[in-house]
Amino acid sequence: MAVTIEDLYRSYGVLADAKDNLSQHKDAYQVILDGVKSGPKEKRLAAQFIPKFFSSFPELADSAINAQLDLCEDEDVSIRRQAIKELPRFATGENILRVADILTQLLQTDDSAEFNQVNGALVSIFKMDAKGTLGGLFSQILQGEDIVRERAIKFLSTKLKTLPEDVMTKEMEDYVFAETKKVLEDVTGEEFVLLMRVVSGLRVLQTVNGRQQLVELVVEQAFLEQALNPADPDTVDRLLQCTRQALPLFSKNVHSTRFVTYFCEHVLPNLSALTSPVAELDIQLEVLKLLAEMSPYCGDMDKLEPNLNMLFIKLLEFMPVPPEEAENGENTASEEPKLQFSYVECLLFGFHQLGKKLPDFLIEKVDAERLKDFKIRLQYFARGLQVYIRQLRVALQGRSGDALKTDENKIKVVALKITNNINVLIKDLFHNPPSFKSTVSLSWKLIQKSEAVAPKRPSTEEMGAADSTKKQVSLQPRRDARQIYNPPSGKFSATIGNFTYEQRGGFRGGRGRGFGGRGNRSRGRIY
Repeated sequence: MAVTIEDLYRSYGVLADAKDNLSQHKDAYQVILDGVKSGPKEKRLAAQFIPKFFSSFPELADSAINAQLDLCEDEDVSIRRQAIKELPRFATGENILRVADILTQLLQTDDSAEFNQVNGALVSIFKMDAKGTLGGLFSQILQGEDIVRERAIKFLSTKLKTLPEDVMTKEMEDYVFAETKKVLEDVTGEEFVLLMRVVSGLRVLQTVNGRQQLVELVVEQAFLEQALNPADPDTVDRLLQCTRQALPLFSKNVHSTRFVTYFCEHVLPNLSALTSPVAELDIQLEVLKLLAEMSPYCGDMDKLEPNLNMLFIKLLEFMPVPPEEAENGENTASEEPKLQFSYVECLLFGFHQLGKKLPDFLIEKVDAERLKDFKIRLQYFARGLQVYIRQLRVALQGRSGDALKTDENKIKVVALKITNNINVLIKDLFHNPPSFKSTVSLSWKLIQKSEAVAPKRPSTEEMGAADSTKKQVSLQPRRDARQIYNPPSGKFSATIGNFTYEQRGGFRGGRGRGFGGRGNRSRGRIY
């Protein structure tokens, strides 16, 4: 016989009047539990009454949680919301882990109001028992369905940083870090980015030692012990993502040496063969930008001379030989060589940074013929540079305020920054002996700073790239930042701004750890 509204109110009255003798009225509480099998009105009442007396009947705890759970899965959204709203009241003692597990699974709902309610319920039980709540979340991240895993990771990446210190204690942060390391053994690219956001925000890791631990995490994911396959876009993608995650962690005390070494030994020799994971991405420029940004934080390098030589070789490739002149002084070539300013800025900056560690490289390690050729290329490039600098200054002369905020003028401002940077670095190299004392801020950092697209890294560096910031992976390239000022005869990159993208779904062909394709996960309700 189905339980009616009257039965529910009668049982509620019995329990409310029993006061200290509640445990003697087990039958009345069972009637309330049975209310979940009745109609919509009875279910809504049961959703409120079950948690109210839950703690008084420990022997019926499993039945009570299961009954409430049935209501959380009801077809009527209003009943589900009522049941979810009351779930935190079951989060006591040994039940906290189970309630957290249930709420985590309920994150898969497609109803926005219900989803927000689940989020709120998870935050509320966090404040009751942080470790138990984290246990439920990580249990589902490691074993749950893909949609649940994805949303649980996103929950951690957005909510942990909002919790007060008395909830997220040092013990809890240590626990999060330990569990995250387990999850990182098998992740997709997007999950890796989100999880790095989680651990990078932990207060316990905001030390030199903490940042070093984070770098070690990224190194494990980057497979720096393996040779690069430039034809595999997934392999290239992995390296780009890992480098971006490591970049904000580097400082004068946390070195980028392993990444810089890998780029010099494996990436630069294959620069022209790199396969871009995204059609719109200028992969060569993206790689050179990352190398330039890392270079100020490079520590002692075992193979400094060969790595510096590789940078020198690549720099020569992007610095053209002057066209031959006829007797009448005119160029014999059909057209002047294109000057790749954006690429040269990156390579010159990286060469300048590593050159500080071996200042006699150009004098003692480069033979006279190569050095003469290099200086001829430098002179030709410097002459072309002066032309563009003058043109850009004339174009921007007298403009200020809103006039500089137009897309065209923003591009010209950055183009001027690129050419000025190259000019400063070339002047250093023309000193006798070559000097490595000048400092410049990389041109694309100007864009990032002015657009406020990302938080700054703690200012620990004393090098030229002092305005260094790191973009989080964005959904789409910024089209407005990709336009380019292109004076006659010269060539800037088609991507002045720092183009970023989001890797979707991990890399094809799992490798047993890291970004590999994750195996089949359990399906269905596992509360």
